[in-house]
Amino acid sequence: MDLSTAQPWPVSRHWRRIGWLLAAVWLFFLNVPLGTALHQPEPWRRIVGVAALVAFGAGYVLLFQWARRQRQTLRPIPAGRARVGLVLLLAVGLASMPGTGGDWMATLVYVAAAAVFLLPLREALAVVLICAVTPALTSWLVPGWETESGIAFAVLLASFAMFGVAHLAQRNSELQAAQREIGRLAVAEERARAARDLHDILGHSLTVVAIKAELAGRLIEVDRERAAVEIAEVEALARAALADVRQTVGAYREVTLAAELAGARSALAAAGIAADLPAEVPALPDEWDRLFGWAVREGVTNVVRHSGARCCAIRVEPTGVEVSDDGRGPSTPDASGHGLVGLRERARELDAVVSVGRRRDGSGFLLRVHAPAEAR
Repeated sequence: MDLSTAQPWPVSRHWRRIGWLLAAVWLFFLNVPLGTALHQPEPWRRIVGVAALVAFGAGYVLLFQWARRQRQTLRPIPAGRARVGLVLLLAVGLASMPGTGGDWMATLVYVAAAAVFLLPLREALAVVLICAVTPALTSWLVPGWETESGIAFAVLLASFAMFGVAHLAQRNSELQAAQREIGRLAVAEERARAARDLHDILGHSLTVVAIKAELAGRLIEVDRERAAVEIAEVEALARAALADVRQTVGAYREVTLAAELAGARSALAAAGIAADLPAEVPALPDEWDRLFGWAVREGVTNVVRHSGARCCAIRVEPTGVEVSDDGRGPSTPDASGHGLVGLRERARELDAVVSVGRRRDGSGFLLRVHAPAEAR
């Protein structure tokens, strides 16, 4: 799947409205620098401190929302934009210093957490380390600056928590992507199944219709009554094929071995091919009955269409079915077509084996579908 063209995930309107709270709820811990700014004796310091902290909080939430959106769509977070965003976030935090004094360092906790969520691991670790040692370095480099010992611990704790959040968000996005891909593949498989069934149904039915129509055309001048019978059967077959298509599209159609044997008898008779069919069929589980029915349908269709045979024999056993003829045989040792591909796909679902080749005496054509050896 091309992640660069992935579409946003459908998210409920309610979640879109409150998703920003994931970031905004942590802004509660800016209460200390905010309280310091509000208690400044000079109005300009109060204004600068409060405005900078409000801008910092809004910037942090917007940056988090942007990164969350990127992860939801499985798009990579652009490293350049992430760096610029972090630099601007840090700059706004520094701008609060006139109103917050040393308490501005509380903003480092959010810068470090944002770095973990936005940047590659190595860069994020570097930012976290810098934010963690900044309080100690500042107190050492700036005379009279008090050490903020709790900031370093808060930076490390918040970074560790954000690492878990980022990892979980990434895994959830990948899981959603996998689920969407599974859904797409399921739709594609269902479309392929429907196309396969329609091919098999119409291929067989239209072959018989064409043969009966040709026979009726030859008989119309010599035996009008027989021609009328054939035309009536053509009409019946066309209606049956239409019903099969409708039922297949509606997912209601059931292929049965007995019905396919009856259809085979009619198709072979219309094609002038002698039919050697079983008088009765063994009791079979539903899934094997359907598979053997499809095998008979595909085998007889091939006999009528391509074989040039004079006789077709069908043998049914509890463990397998065979369709053979005395015609010209397969054109290649691994003869295949759309119908055989579909039959093999159905057989694969039951671990059955489809064999195509010549009869045991080396002549004609043989299609065999049977259960695997261990199931016999």
